[in-house]
This record gives sequence, C-alpha cells and structure tokens, in this order.
Amino acid sequence: MGCSSCSTGKDGQPKGCKNNGTCGTDGCNKLTVFDWLSNMSLPNGEKPFDCVEVRFKNSRKEFFRNSENLSLSIGDIVATQATSGHDVGMVTLTGELVRVQMKKKKEDYNSPELPKIYRKASQKDIDIWQKCRDREEEIKKRAREIAIVLKLQMKISDVEFQGDGSKATFYYTAEERVDFRQLIKDMAKAFGIRIEMRQIGYRQEAQRLGGIGSCGRELCCSTWLTDFRSVSTSAARYQQLSLNPQKLAGQCGKLKCCLNYELDVYLDALKDFPGQDTKLFTEKGMAFCQKVDIFKASLWFSYKDEPANWHVLSKDQVLEVLEKNKKREKVASLEEYAVDNVQAVEKVFENVVGQDSLTRFDTPKKRRSNRNNKKKKRSNYKKRPTNNA
Repeated sequence: MGCSSCSTGKDGQPKGCKNNGTCGTDGCNKLTVFDWLSNMSLPNGEKPFDCVEVRFKNSRKEFFRNSENLSLSIGDIVATQATSGHDVGMVTLTGELVRVQMKKKKEDYNSPELPKIYRKASQKDIDIWQKCRDREEEIKKRAREIAIVLKLQMKISDVEFQGDGSKATFYYTAEERVDFRQLIKDMAKAFGIRIEMRQIGYRQEAQRLGGIGSCGRELCCSTWLTDFRSVSTSAARYQQLSLNPQKLAGQCGKLKCCLNYELDVYLDALKDFPGQDTKLFTEKGMAFCQKVDIFKASLWFSYKDEPANWHVLSKDQVLEVLEKNKKREKVASLEEYAVDNVQAVEKVFENVVGQDSLTRFDTPKKRRSNRNNKKKKRSNYKKRPTNNA
C-alpha cells in the first residue's frame, strides 16, 4: 500500500520512498498492523497501555515499555534500550492493540526485564542511523568477499546496524554448521565495529528480503504471514496438483506456504469421497481410477485393457458400484453408468477481447500490388501519342 511519500521521476519511473520506508502512515512497512482503535477514547479513569511496538529493519519488531510516559504515535522515531548503547526504530503500534500483539507472541508485558524507550530520537540520532543504513550494502558485499576467501559454505543475506552504529548483525543461511570465528575477527578488523552472526532459515531469509511471488503479488511471509507452518507434498496431492518442484517451490526454495490455505476445504470434501486408488470390478473387466474432480463430484475410470478410454462417473454412482462389489456382485460395465454423463462438447473459441486474429500476418498483403498496377496504368496513359489533327 503506497502513500504520499512515494515519489516519481520526470520520466514516470518510480524513485522510491522519500522517507526510506519511515513514513508516518506506516503503509510501506512489512507485517504492518492497522490500529482500528485509534479513533476510540479510553473510558474515564483508564490509563493508556504503557508498552509500544517498535519496528527496526525489515520485519524485526520488538516491544518496549514507555516508562517516561512519552506522547508517542505511529511513525515516531525513538531511541530504545539495547544490550549495549541504544538502538533507533520506528513506532508501529500503540495502545491496547499492543497488549493483544504481546499475548499473541507470548510476551509478558508485566516482566521487569522488558526494555525501555529512552526518548524520541533527535536529529543527531537520525543522522547517525541513516548514515549506518547507507553503509549496509557496501559492508554486506565486503563481508561476502571475506567469507569466500575463507571458503566458508554460507550465504550472508542481510546486514543490520544498531542505531548508534556500534554493532552490526549479519544474518546468514547455511546447510551445515559453520565455524565463523576467523570471519568475525576479519570483519571486526575491517569494519571497526562489534559483529554478531545470526543464522536464519531459508523462509526467514525470504521474509527479510521480500520479493514478488509467481502470483504477481508480494510474498505472504514479508507482508502479513507471521508463522511458518510445515508444508508437505501431501498438500499438493490432496489438491490434485502436479508434483512439479519448480511450480510448487517459492523463492525460498521450500514448498509454497499458500499450499496450506485451501487444504482444509479439500480435506472436508474428501471425507466421503472415494480414494484415488479405487478399483471397480465389472463383467467387462477391472477398472482403475484415473482422475478425480472434487468440485464436480466426479471420477474418471478406465479399463485395465483400455487405458486410453476414460468413463466419467459421479461420486454416488461409484459408491453404488463399490457397495455391489462388497457383496461380491459385478455390474455389467461402466458404460451403462457413464453413458448419461459423457457428452461431446464442441469447443468454440470466440473473440471476446476484441483482438485480431493471430494469423493476420500470415497472408500476404495485396494492396501494394494494386498500387503498382495503378502506377503502371498512369505511366502508360502518359506515353500514348496524341492526335492534334
């Protein structure tokens, strides 16, 4: 969701956010939460909730106690408590919804160890913070070069500076355990800051970096998805999807999280549905299930000797044949059940969009030859002798 801070160049191309993602509307942020209680006033005698949610780089959010009773609103830049020094972030949520978010993430808002907000960030704090963020890409590139020289099997995907510039956190992914002690020494010597290495999974990497999925929209993990549930290939099988890893895998290399969205609907529909391995016994021979359409409640069967000829049966018809097979009774054939369902549908393609035919350039144009003939006739007419007598 864009805002008024999104600027456009003279040629119409986007130039990005003027505020570098720190606009007051909080519309450009990842995993943003809409404060639907912002227009409601508290009852008499009630004090506002003294905890706020602060967002740092990408999707990292933490909760802080407003012990100084500062007047904070969404979009304010604040200096927060850190392990050593202070960090700078942006307030993304205030009020009672912070209590709901803390319960959801199992954070104890009565804990005395909850970090505090020091103050609203001054212009000096913001300048140091922006200067550190401008250095992140350069330092990330240099850190990757150092890791390659040390032949470490790891990928440094993101770098995050602390607000005061005294510490940098490097996020990396690796298949196996990595001994990066020498890497930390080399980076601390090259950059002159304290280094912290934090390993993340491939889905967390996609969440931090973001991107556009095959559906054409932003990745779910970087916009609204907060928990990563396990996705198995059985989810694709239940939904009758082809097990193509190139189509089922997301940008993280794992199975797409959206495979679980409609899985419950399919599982409910398959409760009283014959299985994919259903076999029907007829006097003409045994028939195997070839295809299942859950929404139309129909199944396609073919004989063992005729695998190319499919016969469509409804779910009730298949259950009826299975009941007779349980009683060791065979039906005559599938044709007597499927003859009412199989209909030859003639495919008619209409030009509903108003586009021209795709073969319109295949036929040669005749207008040029007609023009040439007209020119020849005119030249011949001019060359004819005239009778002055």
